[in-house]
Amino acid sequence: MGSSDEENARLAHPEFWDQRYGQANGDRPTHEWFRTFGDLDSFFNIRLFKNRNPDSKPKILHLGSGDSDVPVGLYERGYKNQLCVDFSSTVVGIMSKRHSSMEGIEWKYADVRRMDDLPDKSVDIAFDKGTLDAMIYGSPWCPPDDVKDNTSQYIREVSRVLKDDGVFLYVTYRQPHFIRPLLNCKGTDWDIELDILGDGTSSFSYHGFVLRKKP
Repeated sequence: MGSSDEENARLAHPEFWDQRYGQANGDRPTHEWFRTFGDLDSFFNIRLFKNRNPDSKPKILHLGSGDSDVPVGLYERGYKNQLCVDFSSTVVGIMSKRHSSMEGIEWKYADVRRMDDLPDKSVDIAFDKGTLDAMIYGSPWCPPDDVKDNTSQYIREVSRVLKDDGVFLYVTYRQPHFIRPLLNCKGTDWDIELDILGDGTSSFSYHGFVLRKKP
């Protein structure tokens, strides 16, 4: 495994993120994966706002939320039943303190591969922006065993906590043909749609997966 793979493999461990978020500078975020709430407004408009009105109080689960601005952006749109989980206790503490006045968003320490405190079929919307990506390194054609193990544990947990009519929204910068086999892991059965995101002017393409459990 090369040095870049060794560095990327560290992303699957909380110690890396505790150190990273421990460098926080006041209210200034230290790490936004690649797209802000504003960047994703059109994606949310089609895939969330039009389908799940805030008045219906959908339970929104942010998977590996870090210090993303997406939960606050959704809160300001009226979504006040949000749970943000991350396995960095450092960032959970930072975000809980930073947004303590926002009733309706909870930041909680949890490993997305083992969300034991979350009941089966309890989530309406699950959202991931870069968390699955952080578990992936090595050859995209033949991922290492620990990549397949970590991603499979994670995706099965998302399927478990998602309601039968729930939606899993996943934003990624990785190529869809490499991601689909990881999403379609053993123990899951998804209907998958794919949105191409961005304005088409950037060479940095990214995608929005929309996953629903098959009836």
